[in-house]
Amino acid sequence: MNPPSLAQLRQDASLPAAVAGFLAVLISYAGPLVIVFKAADLAHLDAAHTASWIWAISVGSGLSGLWLSWRLRTPVITAWSTPGAALLVGMLPGLTLPQAVAAYLVSALAITAVGASGLFDRLIGRLPKGMAAALLAGILLRFGTEVFASVQASPALVLAMVATFLGLRRLKPRYAIAAVMVVGIALAMAAGQTQLAQVSLQVVRPVWVTPEWSWHAVLGLGLPLALVTLTGQYVPGMAVLRTAGYAVPAGRIVSVTGLTSLLLAPWGSHGVNLAAITAAICTGREAHEQADRRYVAGIVCGLVYVVIGTFGGALALVFASLPRELIAALAGLALMGAFTTGLVGMVQDTPHLEASVITFLVTASGMSLLGLGAAFWGLVFGAAAYLVLHQPWRRAPTGAVPVRGA
Repeated sequence: MNPPSLAQLRQDASLPAAVAGFLAVLISYAGPLVIVFKAADLAHLDAAHTASWIWAISVGSGLSGLWLSWRLRTPVITAWSTPGAALLVGMLPGLTLPQAVAAYLVSALAITAVGASGLFDRLIGRLPKGMAAALLAGILLRFGTEVFASVQASPALVLAMVATFLGLRRLKPRYAIAAVMVVGIALAMAAGQTQLAQVSLQVVRPVWVTPEWSWHAVLGLGLPLALVTLTGQYVPGMAVLRTAGYAVPAGRIVSVTGLTSLLLAPWGSHGVNLAAITAAICTGREAHEQADRRYVAGIVCGLVYVVIGTFGGALALVFASLPRELIAALAGLALMGAFTTGLVGMVQDTPHLEASVITFLVTASGMSLLGLGAAFWGLVFGAAAYLVLHQPWRRAPTGAVPVRGA
């Protein structure tokens, strides 16, 4: 499909798509960015290098997502590597920043090579639809439950947001999430729970860091960073797109984001990749009833990322300061449709149902083993169950032990 012209883009633009794109950014900064701040603090990075890091991952996410959404006419949401940032919390304090940047470059090169080789497309193509849907549902389950878990901490705020969601879903479903966001932020401001007065719009000056090559950094950080990003971000991210019906080439997305990471690593970016959780907001019906018009959400998301990155993360700090209960309720309600799609897709793929259920349960458990997250292990256990339970077995000669077919 050809990319849209400017006239077509104006025709396809809609408020629900714009809100979905903005929500994707809001949730990214209010949640995963906290891990980046923690890693920067533990590594004793100064304000200039921290601002440069935020600039690099924000602008990289914005430009790559904007270009891919426009070029593929698909809501491709890119973001920084959340499992990668979590890995940095433990690894970055033991390395110098130049050594870490060298590891970022190796990680980006490895990811780009995987994308260009076509291996990732073949992997995604072999994933049964039911397991992909189960992976999506497992990732999103905790966001749905956190909506109601947050009622105890902030009942007035969360119940008002839930009531707004239900009312607008009945009357004006296209505007339900936009209304929830407005009501939530208005109530938080009225209660004095935001820090808008602290916003200082100053254009950031990126800081170049010359890489320092170290085998310890490359083996201890670079290769593990590539592995956790591929398994923890790209695989579930592609599952989100495929479950929503977008048959886009995985290799191109991996290659573009890998090259973006490579170019921005010297300014502190640990990696830009395909998003999963925020992508689910922009690929569902909440972004637009017509799937071919949801790409606008990806373009809006990219533009907002670039604006925030340009001003050095000042707006990111505001998003991060919003009440946790507001973000939990907003994310859970916005992802309700995507979770439902995943759950329905899982149970409808009856030939692979047991393997899909195992994938769902492992992913939803939040387990972590050997430094790899639940999404990776959900695929591992699900694939093992699929091979044992659902693959055909060759008929063996009488008296012989059955042998599984190829």
